[in-house]
Amino acid sequence: ERHIRVVRQALDILYKKGDIYQAQYEGLYCTPCESFWTETQAEGRLCPDCRRPVETITEANFFFKLSSYQDWLIGHIENNPGFVKPDYRRNEVLSFLKMNNLNDLCISRPRERLNWGIPLPFSPGHVTYVWFDALLNYISAVGEFDESGVYHSRWWPADLQLIGKDILRQHAVYWPIMLRSLGIEPPRHIFAHGWWLAGEGKMSKSKGNAVSPVDMVSRFGIDAYRYFLLRDVPFGLDGNFSEESVIKRINSDLANDLGNLLYRTLTMIEKYFGGSVPRTALPDNAQAGAIDAKLREMEAVVAGIFGDGEPAFNAALEAVWVPIGMANKYIEDTKPWNLAKENKTEELKAFISLLAEVLRKVAVVIAPFMPRTAQSIKEQIGGDKINKGAPLFPRIEIK
Repeated sequence: ERHIRVVRQALDILYKKGDIYQAQYEGLYCTPCESFWTETQAEGRLCPDCRRPVETITEANFFFKLSSYQDWLIGHIENNPGFVKPDYRRNEVLSFLKMNNLNDLCISRPRERLNWGIPLPFSPGHVTYVWFDALLNYISAVGEFDESGVYHSRWWPADLQLIGKDILRQHAVYWPIMLRSLGIEPPRHIFAHGWWLAGEGKMSKSKGNAVSPVDMVSRFGIDAYRYFLLRDVPFGLDGNFSEESVIKRINSDLANDLGNLLYRTLTMIEKYFGGSVPRTALPDNAQAGAIDAKLREMEAVVAGIFGDGEPAFNAALEAVWVPIGMANKYIEDTKPWNLAKENKTEELKAFISLLAEVLRKVAVVIAPFMPRTAQSIKEQIGGDKINKGAPLFPRIEIK
């Protein structure tokens, strides 16, 4: 009910402002997709999306004046470099705006042809078209207009709006112009993510090549699956999904690196200190200093992940895995079993303290990516006594 109310309020505001007008419209229409296409787009009179035949339709409809705001939008994108991300998507939008005159957006359909939409307040015989109605969901979900037509929300503008690259134009052109006309701030950043591909093609249920996330989680665990999706491909680009790639990530990064570091550290605490985690100053050597520096760098990278509107999840996880790898190498180089044999207890305490510090700090920063893993690390090594469990990520043997 709130959404319907907000949509009708927005329509009324724009109509009274003169940014919505009625005109005769003729175009090639695809009924299943509810979309109009030009002759160039609908080559062979087939819908470019679903490849079904289109038909020529002439009817009176209502239009929103996108064209009146074209220059404003170009200026907004140029003056706010982080508004559309990644940069190549920003360039794509700017190029489109500078090379084409925007057509006004048809925002209605006759009720006799489409009877389930939200009726226009100024024309009950028409209902709202999906790309006007749907975009307004973002603001109807978190706020409303008052009686004077001013929008109020404690949650808007959004800091970051994530969208698929195939609907970039609707979100980077239609949406900010609609908000501008309504007197509402646009989102601070709009980020277009890529697709997961299966082989060379886009994953889709209609092609029968879609991968079920539920099946993947049941096979590999939710944290391992999350880690793969966020780590394997730079966010924004397309990625090629395969089970082999998931298994490779699990075995190398999760089992060999993180899981191995935790298990070895817990085993040494158990063996050398009876399960009590030593609390002492960190080792005073170049290798330990380098690990400590990388921990601080890791924290800064993860803390700034959304700073410019470009969430580089894979880069953040790369930064996390640097001290993990360094800590594993530190074990091999230091040979703590020799320190124990030589009764160098204080050196061994300092050595173990550093490993425990690495694991605690890693648990904090991976919590948004792998919440269950982070919690498990905290439970096993977060207190004064360890609580050793099974290996975090057993290796997956490939037959």
